[in-house]
Amino acid sequence: MSLVTLLPFIVLIGAMFLMTRSAKKKQQQAADMRNQMQPGSGVRTIGGMYGTVKEVSDDTVLLDAGPGVELLFAKNAIGAVLSDDEYNRIVHGIEHDLKSDVVPDDASSLTETDATDAAAASDEKAVDLGKKDENDEAEEPSDASVAAKADDEPKKTDGDSDAK
Repeated sequence: MSLVTLLPFIVLIGAMFLMTRSAKKKQQQAADMRNQMQPGSGVRTIGGMYGTVKEVSDDTVLLDAGPGVELLFAKNAIGAVLSDDEYNRIVHGIEHDLKSDVVPDDASSLTETDATDAAAASDEKAVDLGKKDENDEAEEPSDASVAAKADDEPKKTDGDSDAK
């Protein structure tokens, strides 16, 4: 057989090898993550339920899903072990505000007030960003011409018409 006929088979076997290798690697990482679970860590199950690990045994995990709610899951049902910050953000809505930890470089940001910013904003005239052609500006109808056009149009009735 020639090399040209064997090349597609070689490429196919190589692709299968790479796919199975990456799948095994992901399974190993998931197993390591599940083995590193310890009581007190927050987890998400593959069904999307969040809970705190209460006990870990060989094949099962006991989760605390709320006050007085304890659920027993298989270890394989744990989808992710979450960090404390991520768990608190998702479950309790507590966000760690990084902006509050930043110290300003100078004192000017501490002395400015919001009232001066509001006064400066109200003094400025609002800008109309709508696009108008020069012809549109010259032909803008006045209120009197709009009223005259309204008088020229026939009045609508509530369904009575002479036409048949």
